[in-house]
Amino acid sequence: MEILQKVMSGFSLDLGPVKEPLGFIRILEWVFTICAFATTGGYVGSTTFTINCESKNDITAHFGYPFRLPSQSYDIHHCNGTKNTTFLQGDFSSSAEFFVSVGVLGFLYCTFTLILYLGYQHVYRESNRGPTFDLIVTGIFAFLWLVCSSAWGKGLTDVKYATNPDKLIDHCQPDKCDVKSYPAMGRLNASVLFGFLNLILWAGNCWFIYKETPFHKPANPPPNAEEGVSTS
Repeated sequence: MEILQKVMSGFSLDLGPVKEPLGFIRILEWVFTICAFATTGGYVGSTTFTINCESKNDITAHFGYPFRLPSQSYDIHHCNGTKNTTFLQGDFSSSAEFFVSVGVLGFLYCTFTLILYLGYQHVYRESNRGPTFDLIVTGIFAFLWLVCSSAWGKGLTDVKYATNPDKLIDHCQPDKCDVKSYPAMGRLNASVLFGFLNLILWAGNCWFIYKETPFHKPANPPPNAEEGVSTS
């Protein structure tokens, strides 16, 4: 309780950083980071094709995050009365979970730094360690967004191929099958776009944080620069 009181006593709300690129871009990162992992995590889709017997039978294969497709099975009822259970192929959970993990961690870091910018600006600027640490972590996240967005973009391409009903109807032979509906992938396509947008935001923000570090500021400003040149 005493620690909490000390923390709250040092809190001083200042919205000034929001008007500067440092704080404004961090808010954009916070928003688009949420969009990135929210459009991937919790996704549920389905693909449907029809077997043309005396009465048409719809076969629906469901799948979703984290895209361990072999865990999703669907039954094919053939025209001769037999049935076989088939599984979707491909495990793409590693790239999807990596992407979501980077998004969640980025969201937490954005929340922490926004509290620091807006409530503890004096603590952030009282030494060079705050901006330097912020620069390093932001640079790491920019690299992680590059890696996870590229990996998830490739994973999403594979998910689309594995769940394409044009490919799945091969399993219903010798019966004649027609595609009824394709899975809705717009949300997942948006997740990849949000990932690369986050890469641009986090990489660009490195410059504005860099300007707050001693690496950008001159260590020893020229003395008496405004006094002019002395004469003998």
